[in-house]
Amino acid sequence: MLGGCGDDDTSFLPPAEEPVEAYTPAFDGSLEPAAAVLPLVPEDVHSVRVTDFEQVRLQMGLPDLTTEDKRKDRDAFWARAEAERPLLSTGMLRPIEPKLKQQFGLSQMDVDWEAHFYDDSGTETGFVLAFRDGTDMGAVQRAAEAELTLDVGAAILFGDAEVDTERGLVTSGIAPDGEESWAVDAEARALVGLPANATYLSRGCLDEPVTGDLDELDLYSVQLEGTLATARLGEERSDLFTRMRLGEQVPEFAAAYDGGVADPITGRIGYVMTDPAAAAALVLAGNLPFAACP
Repeated sequence: MLGGCGDDDTSFLPPAEEPVEAYTPAFDGSLEPAAAVLPLVPEDVHSVRVTDFEQVRLQMGLPDLTTEDKRKDRDAFWARAEAERPLLSTGMLRPIEPKLKQQFGLSQMDVDWEAHFYDDSGTETGFVLAFRDGTDMGAVQRAAEAELTLDVGAAILFGDAEVDTERGLVTSGIAPDGEESWAVDAEARALVGLPANATYLSRGCLDEPVTGDLDELDLYSVQLEGTLATARLGEERSDLFTRMRLGEQVPEFAAAYDGGVADPITGRIGYVMTDPAAAAALVLAGNLPFAACP
């Protein structure tokens, strides 16, 4: 008598695949800041600049520095950070910090990270401030209602912003929901997530005065961490070594970004920043040869 031939014998079938849970583009503050902010970035934004002040404080050995510390200690931190770290923002609240501290007990030290959004002309269109756990968000709300202004151009800092006391955010110009944000773009999500002092994301390429046989570039990121910079241009790029070497043609870039290691499979280029502050300034100036247009 033969066995194992019944209709219910499924041993010859491949194992069932685990169901893949659909991605939901919602804000998750536990993620690395550049990844966390994507659901808040409107689809029509051209570039995003994220600075992780908590990571900066940690790397400088000052994770416990707070608003309650002496002003000279906070000022010393900022002087060092601006000189030594690759910042894409020097702190949105700092121009009005004296008023914030005196009236509401707040300072830039209460901010974990901040992100700023720009259109293709370089005009800022929105921002996100993420406050440290334990920050008095009621005081933040009162500061927003006071509509404190910056000295430069008397621009209202909090006047048109929304305070989200539950998530610890102050936002302006964000996406109406995650389905209309950068988070729905899987390629954008793939370019962020590494711990970094600062991260820059941009659509399109740059009109750089360099020469080389290049493929199209639709989206890229630059993550600045400590003394290392990682450019991420998307997977499977046949032009990555060419793009890596373009920096050798630009003296300012070569002075701040040393060497270069390219991985065409992952689409990453790694550099050592010989001057992190200068390297960040080149990002802000759009002087990035590896992101050149064909």
